[in-house]
Amino acid sequence: MAERLVILSDMWGGKKGLWIASYLGYLQQYYDITYYDIQELANIDVVVGTDENIHRAFVEGGIETGVAHLLNKETVPAHYLGFSTGGTIAWKAGLQNLPMKSLYTVSSTRTRTEENKPNCNVKALFGDKDLFRPKLNWSEKLDVNTDIIGGFGHTMYTDEKIISKVCLDLLNNVIHKNQKMQVQKMQVQVA
Repeated sequence: MAERLVILSDMWGGKKGLWIASYLGYLQQYYDITYYDIQELANIDVVVGTDENIHRAFVEGGIETGVAHLLNKETVPAHYLGFSTGGTIAWKAGLQNLPMKSLYTVSSTRTRTEENKPNCNVKALFGDKDLFRPKLNWSEKLDVNTDIIGGFGHTMYTDEKIISKVCLDLLNNVIHKNQKMQVQKMQVQVA
């Protein structure tokens, strides 16, 4: 049975999300995937869809709405992958006991103000040119496995190199688990 992976988009959702197809293409063979357009999850409906207006809508209640809806929709333990604000929504839901096996965030800079992390393995990826990434002591304080990728800014998750890295990290997780299960089965058969 495939592991469940819940993917949360960036603030643009499907509107500028052609890059998400690359993630789905790599991962759907190995995971049972549920995808959320976080504008829909958070009931964001702005008349003029500028960066500023969409960002403001999330900060002024959209993040909390997205967290509440995610908590209502997801009741089975899963792995989570969130991009930018999507990662923040997953993080905050994890703090409210969303059943998480792991959380992988990419460019989720709003997490920099968090003082606690979800009760699971958390990996965070940031570009070194992202002005709003957390300070190094943040990851140490919260025990978050953090990678800072040189030469990339906030929207690095749309770049094919980062897509490959994230997918390889997630696929290694599945392969490692499958190998461990096979070894356990062999041990049972021998006993």
